[in-house]
Amino acid sequence: MLGLQHLIRLPALGVALVSLSVSLTAYAAQQDIAALLDDVIDGPHRSEENRARDRYRHPKETLMFFGLKPDMTVVEISPAAGWYTEIIAPVLKQKGKFIGAAPALPADAPETFKRRDTAYKNMIVSDPILYGSASAITYDPIAPSFTSPSSADLILTFRNVHNWAKAGTSDVMFKAFYDALKPGGVLGVVEHRAKSGTGLQKQIETGYMTEAYVIDAAQRAGFKLVSSSEINRNPHDTIDHPGGVWTLPPSLRGVPEKDKPRYIAIGESDRMTLKFVKK
Repeated sequence: MLGLQHLIRLPALGVALVSLSVSLTAYAAQQDIAALLDDVIDGPHRSEENRARDRYRHPKETLMFFGLKPDMTVVEISPAAGWYTEIIAPVLKQKGKFIGAAPALPADAPETFKRRDTAYKNMIVSDPILYGSASAITYDPIAPSFTSPSSADLILTFRNVHNWAKAGTSDVMFKAFYDALKPGGVLGVVEHRAKSGTGLQKQIETGYMTEAYVIDAAQRAGFKLVSSSEINRNPHDTIDHPGGVWTLPPSLRGVPEKDKPRYIAIGESDRMTLKFVKK
């Protein structure tokens, strides 16, 4: 028969076992998403050109930091040609939902932008075995809306904040993110990082934004910054290039042929990686 001292200890033991079970479940889920991301990142659907950028963009580590899970509703904002889409959407194809939200283009938009948007939409619907029921939508840049209110688990945006700063639409964008997320939902932001104290005009001209600018914009919308990461830090980026961030790969905009090896050696830009939560 159990003694009194053992009976007293049983509730504590039960709590410990429950806690261990929860921890093991969380660990298993983390292992599952890690393995799934490995499979997708190594998948044959990705071009060698896109694979070459993994060492700068760290997709597995970045998406795990933001808490991506296979059963989430995820919105990727302004996905451009879909570099991240081809990783995120396959992760969600069985249990989750992926929405790629691109800004509606004006009639006089450059043809390159129009072709890129068409190619992106075609990519999303071309392979349901790979992308499941992923969808591509457009949003009004002045009055953005991405999905039903309070329905998204995770909203992600990669290197887009400088465009909104230039257009003067940062506040409406971050407010739209807040409205679309569920309470407790996550906003993940990766952006080219300027030195602290850089003036706004300089940020817009160079494409490098200060962490303070991004954090302030998110907090004005109601978000709370819960974590930051140096996953996408590049200590070789001096952030003082003649053409701003576009001097670096992959753009190498305006760089003379003789200077390209120097900028290629630097790699892609130094970037902040910020995780916000809807209160």
